[in-house]
Amino acid sequence: QVQLVESGGGLVQAGGSLRLSCAASGGTFTRYAVGWFRQAPGKERQFVAGISSNGRTNVADSVKARFSISRNNAKNTVYLQMNSLKPEDTAVYYCAADSVSPGYYIPIISREYDYWGQGTQVTVSS
Repeated sequence: QVQLVESGGGLVQAGGSLRLSCAASGGTFTRYAVGWFRQAPGKERQFVAGISSNGRTNVADSVKARFSISRNNAKNTVYLQMNSLKPEDTAVYYCAADSVSPGYYIPIISREYDYWGQGTQVTVSS
């Protein structure tokens, strides 16, 4: 069983930066792809970025110029660096782990992930 805990969310002014962390315990985290999703009120959960177990990354086109994802396997942690934040980035951000897919694969659909964190709120003020 894998437990995921997100941290690093908060209130930030437009143009600011935040770094979200997703800390894992249990399981074999280094073998899992990890994704970040976000969900704003009244909207569907949206893929933001993902990183495969072998370090490949995929960042959604809508945030590619501003967000990046990385992982530190020694710390069982995946990071989402968010720069030049905009009010439309306001959402609850979730990390998720895929324990099934092969090492190069990065799922972008939420149902392909089998473990989820509780989410962390990011609010960007204008």
